[in-house]
Amino acid sequence: MTIFRNRRRRAASAFALTTALALTTTACGDGGGAAAGDKGTEGSGKGEITFWDNNGGVRTDVWTEIIKDFEAKNPDIKVNYVGIAATEVQSKYDTAIQGGGLPDVGGVGAAMLAGIAAQNALEPLDERIASSSLKGKLNAGMAESVKAAGGRDRMYTVPTSANNGVVYYRTDLFQAAGLEAPTTWSKFFTAAGKLTDKDKNRFGYTIRGGAGSIAQALDAMYGQTGISSFWDDGRTTVNDPKNIQALEKYVALFKKSTPAADVNNDFTKMVAQWDSGQIGMLSHNLGSYQDHVKALGTQKFRGIPNPTTDDGTRVQVSNPVDGLGLFKTGKNKAAAWKFIEFAASHESNSKWNKSAGAIPANTEAAKDPWIQESEPTKLAAEALFSGDTEIVQLPYYLPDWNTISKADNEPAFQKVLLGKMSAKDFLDTLAEQLNKAQAEWEQQKQ
Repeated sequence: MTIFRNRRRRAASAFALTTALALTTTACGDGGGAAAGDKGTEGSGKGEITFWDNNGGVRTDVWTEIIKDFEAKNPDIKVNYVGIAATEVQSKYDTAIQGGGLPDVGGVGAAMLAGIAAQNALEPLDERIASSSLKGKLNAGMAESVKAAGGRDRMYTVPTSANNGVVYYRTDLFQAAGLEAPTTWSKFFTAAGKLTDKDKNRFGYTIRGGAGSIAQALDAMYGQTGISSFWDDGRTTVNDPKNIQALEKYVALFKKSTPAADVNNDFTKMVAQWDSGQIGMLSHNLGSYQDHVKALGTQKFRGIPNPTTDDGTRVQVSNPVDGLGLFKTGKNKAAAWKFIEFAASHESNSKWNKSAGAIPANTEAAKDPWIQESEPTKLAAEALFSGDTEIVQLPYYLPDWNTISKADNEPAFQKVLLGKMSAKDFLDTLAEQLNKAQAEWEQQKQ
């Protein structure tokens, strides 16, 4: 399978992915934040390094295996693992950049990459990759995605995986109700209504109202309208009248066809709720596939690409490529780079992505049989690279993107769900913030 092989305009799209440790006591390899100007050292290539997992708790087990494998082959290097929940990792990095305590290696998704790179915290990796075993082994499209997201045309992370939006649906509940698979938005909304029986605590859908809600709402919005570009002559399309109407229809599902508790759901709560309850559909990504298999087996559900419009048009927003970054302040960069190189190698990259159900960045790993055996991953790849899917590229390159899409607007989206703010006011405010950030970005490039 060739992943991300098509045109550059698709390059930034991706198939998108708790250890209670005291960060200040376990972090090593730096004597101050990036703002302090500490450039670190290469070190001896031996000793201890600290790794921050940006999806701690969810991916802790597979990282533990990879670290064990690495230490067995590199007995003179010890990796201190720190698992940080995905909802907290951005603030942890920002705090450490300013106050000290950065790790040697850390997971950095494309959505937060520009903000961290702009603070001069990450080491450019182009030369290290070119002289390593990873040369020619990283998916070209994912590499371009990383460069675009960093905003400086440099590789500030080694890409490890790509994810994609998926609608998971309970095949047993659909069959019992005589419903067709939710392959179009019309079928999706019909199923959401027909599968809801509040008296029996059954709901057609679970909506994401907590952390991570904005990207999912945008995916549903652009998917319904078929608008295929985030920008139009320098202005964002998020508050296009068609998108406003689509968001109104989407949020109208809340409490009508979804549980009321959804207003606070992040992905872990949402996934756990769907796995254990009588809920018909869940919008998430490939990363939760194995959780559903453990909870439901493979006979009671399917994971399919996001719905199309009635005429078959498929539009979806880009999902960020995940990767591993080498921090400038590290005092043992040689050992840290050995770990990154090992983690992105064929065997380790395949192991991690099989656990996550995501697409490997390592081109050899991407050919492994398990990808064809995982239906959601296989279908997502076919949909994305069929040539018929339009990708709305989210502006990960904006240093303010993560703040705008999370801290600034996740609470506002909850107000929309609760009827305290209109979809129009919400999207108009979001558009104003995005247009300002884009204008500042363009000015800085001059």
